[in-house]
Formats: sequence, structure tokens, C-alpha cells
Amino acid sequence: MRFKNEINAVLEKEKWQLVNKRLVGKMLSEYMYEDMIHPEIVETIGKQSTYELTISSMKRYRFSAIPRLFDSFDVQPDSIQVLKDKEWVAVTSAIELLLDLKPLIGMTSETTAHLTKELNHTLLADAHILTKDSKTSDELIHEDYRFIEGEMTGHPWITYNKGRIGFGYDDYLDYAPENQRDVKLSWIAVHNSRASFQAVEGKAVEELLEGELDAVTRQRFEQVLTEKGLNRTDYFFMPIHEWQWKNVIIQNFAEDLAIGNIVALGDGDDSYLPQQSIRTFVNQSDHNKHHVKLPMSILNTLVYRGLPSERTQIAPQITEFIKGIHAQDSFLKEECRVILPGEIASIDYGHKYYEALNHAPYQYLEMLGVIWRESIYTYLEDGEQAITLAALLHVDKNGKPFVESLIEESGLTAEKWMAQFFEVVMNPLLHFMYQYGTVFSPHGQNTILVLKGHHPHRLAVKDFVDDVNISDQSFQELSGLSDELKAVLRSEPPEGLTQFIFTGLFICHLRYLSSILDSKELLGETEFWRMLAESIQNYQSRFPELKERYELFDFFKPELTKLCLNRNRMVDYGYAEGDDRPHASEFGKVTNALAQFSLV
Repeated sequence: MRFKNEINAVLEKEKWQLVNKRLVGKMLSEYMYEDMIHPEIVETIGKQSTYELTISSMKRYRFSAIPRLFDSFDVQPDSIQVLKDKEWVAVTSAIELLLDLKPLIGMTSETTAHLTKELNHTLLADAHILTKDSKTSDELIHEDYRFIEGEMTGHPWITYNKGRIGFGYDDYLDYAPENQRDVKLSWIAVHNSRASFQAVEGKAVEELLEGELDAVTRQRFEQVLTEKGLNRTDYFFMPIHEWQWKNVIIQNFAEDLAIGNIVALGDGDDSYLPQQSIRTFVNQSDHNKHHVKLPMSILNTLVYRGLPSERTQIAPQITEFIKGIHAQDSFLKEECRVILPGEIASIDYGHKYYEALNHAPYQYLEMLGVIWRESIYTYLEDGEQAITLAALLHVDKNGKPFVESLIEESGLTAEKWMAQFFEVVMNPLLHFMYQYGTVFSPHGQNTILVLKGHHPHRLAVKDFVDDVNISDQSFQELSGLSDELKAVLRSEPPEGLTQFIFTGLFICHLRYLSSILDSKELLGETEFWRMLAESIQNYQSRFPELKERYELFDFFKPELTKLCLNRNRMVDYGYAEGDDRPHASEFGKVTNALAQFSLV
């Protein structure tokens, strides 16, 4: 029997109940934030309140939580109890809570069933993470970027954050980033009448290929074409993921394989390590080689993880746009010294039959492509260490936060460390938005903090093709954009553009970081947000000529639209298969903690 040993080691009763209890705490916290449930306060002692959520006359949940700024709640998992048979007992099942909440939230049975599957996948992964021999935070701060990624536990806000629908258990063991298994990428040849190659100016396809494959491997692949009587000059070579090959490409592109538009070449020699996004890979054999982004048609955290054709094709142009801003702006280039690992080349291969359908489900239009991104390692200077922002939310098995270990090792106080952090992170993000009407989505995976001596030192931002957005205002700085770029880049009104930083960074990341620092008595919550407000105001004082844009993109409004990620799946979008990727739901308003620090 396959996997008997793994299952026996991982699925033990105490571990299962622990990961369930933690997930229940997260569910209660986030569903309260998104206004899907409304427990009542029954007691308050100091900063902490006891809440009760009534399911029926016979069943209630009771738990303790610390109310936080931005209408958030820090639920204490050890406090959660459920009233059953007139007796309060410790909670042991996240799926039971989901079923209890179904009528309260208004989920359909179809959505609830699919979400049960995603939550079970998440719980199984959490049990694996709990079982693995993880490093302590004190050890982890000395590890390399690519290995730190494998210690992360998933999206901090989305409760079904490791659903990965499409993976079998063998796939989970082989390809999930937390299992930290090296993979080889497979390669295919695609006919240039059906595939398109794009690159930044001056980058030729053969130059790219010579940097990614050694001469022996290239010769081996070329021999495959020769033996089939095919002309090498008619084909592009491109990598694919083994899971995509065996689950998607063979089945959906069988005709292309049969007539020679796609030719299987074999595996490359280099080893790669999957990062948190699952579909992005760091080259283990040579860190300076490009990071590779590949489609994997699995459903995870709201969307299928494919590569949309129009964005794959335009990726190098977006890189040239972003790097063009950087090249001519001394503040970004010389003072912030922001790092922008570009998506410098791509290959897209569409499916002619699915593309002929009006309103085909979007995942069928994202099945075959590749994007090559510059390696972060090629930008690091002596003494610099890169970590994703996601790492700052990591807490080890002993309960010690990664950020606490960083602060201790830096020799700085928490106040001074965070002051440096806010300056390093906010200045380039604000400058791109205010000066150029261009914004990144700076969530935990896309945003890289470069440390030096464990101090915040520089910022790096990646994933332009999916997460660069522009203002819908008639800014002179955007007047030179091509129609092709404008058609692909998401154009947003003022609050919509502001939301990418407000929700993507403040809500999706910083509210968790502030809670960690406050809980460990390193930095009070109010002081944390005051320091963030000051960093924004310091930037604005530096560039007073942009005053009109500070009013346009206002981070100090008393309320902003509340964007919701769990609600999208659970109530609004469900598991429908539409022709466009689902976006965050809008529901009500969130009280903006920064408003109390406004200077206006």
C-alpha cells in the first residue's frame, strides 16, 4: 500500500485536532472581519473579550479574542469551545464549524461541499507542516531565500490556503513547496506557427536558451527533432512542469502532439525548488539562472494557477515599462535602490479550439506557456539577504516569531527596526503610485525585503505581469503607454488604485505583523500604525509638488471599501467557472486606523 508510512506518521489524533483548532481560530477571525458572522460579546476583561456565536438553540461556539484595529480580531485558538449536549467541549473540527455556518452565511450546498474539500486539503498540509522537522526562527533567519520559502504555511487571510484542487497525494508530496523537494523541469519543442516568443529588447530566443540549457542538453533535444525529420529552426524550446504535462498537456493537446506541433524532448539537467506560489521555481543548480514561472492548472486560493495568454505575451513589455520608470528616476534608482527582477522573456501557446469558444472558462486559455524572470540573486550585493514579506509573519513551533529573531539579531529596538522597515518598503511603492500612477500589489509573496546585518535595507518587487495596475486618470506620465499595454494592464479609479497598497499590504500583511508584535510586547498596535502613517507623511513632505495626488490617492480616509477574499469564494463567486478570474469581493467599509493620524 502506497503512503502507509506517511499517513501513519502524519495523521495522528492529537496533531489532527491541533491543526483543526488553529484553522477554526483563523476561520472565526477572518469571517468576523468579512462580516459573515456576528458573535456577541458576553464578557470583557482588559483587552480581551469572550464571544459566543449561536448556531441553534442547542449549539453555540464560545471563544476569546482581542479586537484589533481595522475591525479585525485576534481569536485565541486554545479558548475555542463548542456547546454539545449541554456541555462545553474543546473544538476539534473545522469542517463541523463550516457546516454549522452554512445557513448563517448563506452558502449553497455545492459551495460548501467544494470548500470542505479545500479545507481538508489544507488541514492535511497543515498536519504535514506540523510533523516536519522545521527550523526554529533563530535558525531560519540565517537560511537562504529559497529555503525560507519552504517553511511558510500559506496565505495569512484565506482560510482554504492550501486547497490545491487537482493534486493527488503523490503530487502533494512531490510538488508542494513546504515539502522542499527538488524537481527537474521537462522540456518540449513548440512549432513557431502556433507559439509566440516575446522578450525585452535585445534578448534573442537562442541567447536565452543558451543561458538556460548547456550545450550537451541542447544537442540532445535537437537530436529528438532530427530523428523525427523536423526542422530545428521551426521550433521554440520551452520548459513545462511534470504535473501539467501528465494531467493537462497530453490530454488537451493530443492533436498538437500527433501532428508534430508539440514534441516531447525530455527532462533538463538542472534542479529547481518550488516557491510559495507553487508554479514559480528557483534554479538550484545555478542561482543566477532565471526563475521560471509555469502554468499549473490547479485551483488554489481563488484561481486556477495558469498563465493567461494575453499577460504572458505582454510580460516583457510590462517589464520594460517598469524598468523604464526606474531608469530615469533618481529617487528610485539611487536613493531607494529598489530592485525590480523583470520578466524578461516568455513563450505562449494557445489552444485553438478553446480559444474559438466565446466565454470559455478562463482556465482553458491558460494551459501552456512560460515566463522567465530575472533571479533575485543576480541583484544581491555582499552582505545582503533576501526574504519575502511573508516570512515576517512566520511563527515557529516554539511560538517564536521570525521577526522577533530578526530584531534581536539586528541589535536594534523594535521601534527602530520597524522605522527602517517602513521607510524601505513604503518609499518606492508610494513613489511609483503618486509620481507615475502605477501600483504593484505588494502582498507577502510579491514583495521581497532585502536585509543587511538583519536590518531592513532595500526593497524588491516582482510579478509585474499579474500585479501591476495603472491609474485611470489622465496622467502625463502614463500618456506614452501603448494601446497594447493599456488593454492588458488593469486600469483603476483613485480608491481602486489605493486599494492595492491598502488591502494588499496593510490588510493582507501588516495587520498580522502588528498583531504579532503587539502580542509579544515588542511594539504596541497603535504605535505600529502611527509609525506607518508617519512614513507616508514623511514621503509626502519630501515631494510637496504632488499634493493633489496625495488627496487623490488618500490613505487617511476614515473608511475605505472592505475587500473580502473568503467571502468571494463562500458567497459571491462560489465555484463557478466563468470566463474571467474572480477578484476580491467588495462588502461594506473598513474603519481605517490611519485616519486618526491624519495631519489634515
